[in-house]
Amino acid sequence: MRRFWLAAVAAFAACAVSLTLAAFAASSAPTAFTPASIHWMPGMGDMKGLQVAMLEGDPSKPGPWTIRLKLPAGTVFPAHHHPDTERVTIISGSLGFGVGSKFDASKLTQFPAGTYAIIPAGVPHFVSTTGGCVIQISGTKPFAMMMEKASGGM
Repeated sequence: MRRFWLAAVAAFAACAVSLTLAAFAASSAPTAFTPASIHWMPGMGDMKGLQVAMLEGDPSKPGPWTIRLKLPAGTVFPAHHHPDTERVTIISGSLGFGVGSKFDASKLTQFPAGTYAIIPAGVPHFVSTTGGCVIQISGTKPFAMMMEKASGGM
């Protein structure tokens, strides 16, 4: 009799999990981006020369979003900060990163592909590339880049 109840509970649990997964699949489909399927767009304004790919969400609106940037060799972002925590993954190449309210090449630390960095909201920082670099950035608040007064702008 005990085996019957264990089998019944296991069957019920399996059925519940199956129905839950079916309901989830009906309301939300998994999304995957292969390198060949990523749609790159040219950057505009201060981002000319860069390429941007929107992977998830809309960085101009509240809610989770993820973008990728292709940074050509010689890209420099002067000292700036963001109102949201910035989560950065270096996909390829390397990125020079420094903390401070003024760009200072002597304070750059080179981070290789595979690096994941968390930059808290409000922390002034600057970046530079010597070779090409692809980075992925994620956030949850609308993206904004505020230049530090000492940085001299872009």
